[in-house]
Amino acid sequence: MEEYIKEALAQGYIRPSTSPTASASSSYPIPLIPAALEHPRGATIFTKLDFRSAYNLIQIREGDEWKTAFITPTGHYEYLVMPYGLANAPSVFQDFIHEFLREFLHRFVLVYIDDILIYSRKLAEHRQHVAKVLERLRKFQLFLKA
Repeated sequence: MEEYIKEALAQGYIRPSTSPTASASSSYPIPLIPAALEHPRGATIFTKLDFRSAYNLIQIREGDEWKTAFITPTGHYEYLVMPYGLANAPSVFQDFIHEFLREFLHRFVLVYIDDILIYSRKLAEHRQHVAKVLERLRKFQLFLKA
């Protein structure tokens, strides 16, 4: 825990806190797997992309940091970026990803939290789909795991 706190402080992900409470929640829907798998029916080529440090891409709204407070044996801290373990983190992140990939969703892209599935029927078409998604990721300065 101490190592995590040191790293998160150094990266600017957390700061010391005086918050009297914990986090709130959000209700953006997480996709149902069976329903999502209807869209790539007939596809024969797939590419899966996974974000690197995905949740840390989202800053906590200024003034709301106190809602993310947590206590450890070494101190009381609050997040400046969305932590993985926050109750509403999956919903917030799902909404974030859907915003910039919306025009591709259910045409050739499925998103489940921090995983992107690109699907196509033909190789040439798939190359174009992957290029479009990668261009969009670059535009928003989002990074993937190798």
